[in-house]
Amino acid sequence: MDKDNLVDMANRIGDFFESMPDHEEALSGIADHIRRFWEPRMRRALLVALDTPGATQVEMSAIVREAVLKHRDELTPVAA
Repeated sequence: MDKDNLVDMANRIGDFFESMPDHEEALSGIADHIRRFWEPRMRRALLVALDTPGATQVEMSAIVREAVLKHRDELTPVAA
């Protein structure tokens, strides 16, 4: 899984939702989109990128970082 690509994709999702007037709704929208449309290994890799400074060359945007941290439990895949 290319973590740089995942962070870039998450940032593009964040760009879309960042324009929403309600910040909390934007955070929920980012997390919900990632939860619904990303497979578990993609979400796992994104969480690793969040937890490992320097794991990616692409910097996670502030709104995506906030959304993932706030909704981490929902985004963490259930163990098989």
